Amino acid sequence: MNLLRSLAFYIGFYSATVWLVSSALIAARWAPHRLDPVVRRWARAHRWCLRHLAGIRIQEEGPRPDHPVIYAMRHESFFEAIDLPGLLYRPAVFAKRELFDLPGWGRVAAAYGLVPVYREAGASSLRDMLKQAKSRVADGRPLAIFPEGTRTPHGVRAPLRPGFVGIYKATGLPIVPVAVNSGPLYHRWIKRPGIITIRFGEPIPPGRPREEVEARVLAAINVLNGTGSA
Repeated sequence: MNLLRSLAFYIGFYSATVWLVSSALIAARWAPHRLDPVVRRWARAHRWCLRHLAGIRIQEEGPRPDHPVIYAMRHESFFEAIDLPGLLYRPAVFAKRELFDLPGWGRVAAAYGLVPVYREAGASSLRDMLKQAKSRVADGRPLAIFPEGTRTPHGVRAPLRPGFVGIYKATGLPIVPVAVNSGPLYHRWIKRPGIITIRFGEPIPPGRPREEVEARVLAAINVLNGTGSA
């Protein structure tokens, strides 16, 4: 049954993806003001396919601020990256620079306002990244980052990359840690039915010491991982 559900999910979601990415390319080129609704529709189509085809429901917990903040999110599978444009309003997501070279998707990502992250960044690349991040904040958009730097298996407590604290200090924004437990259900070819929980933690105000910020974010994003404290 899980195999059939998964096949239905892949057919449904990737069929919708082809159509919506094509629509996004058209919007990015000729109607930029229509790009955000198309991207949000893609994220919502993903949730619809998960719920009705794969048997996976999404449960959200905790309040979200109504002003720009940095969302530091646990990353266990592709679920988080696809879901973010529907979970948040116009998030400026930090994404590795190589993704911007993908045909079609890269053009849409740049037009939407994702912030490229250079893995081997020099000083000029870091300045450009921070400049783009501040520009998104000036437009009233939240920032979203995966502080572990890559997908981490459920049950593993990975160290955080130091870059997110630099963004926190440079922008002067609060950080909201976000825990998620998508791995056991989503990070596999054959999806498993169940509930994925997304939990928004207590905001960390600007100006806190690096050690405190890292410790609080690490604990908060792992509360659903079986390695943190609730």
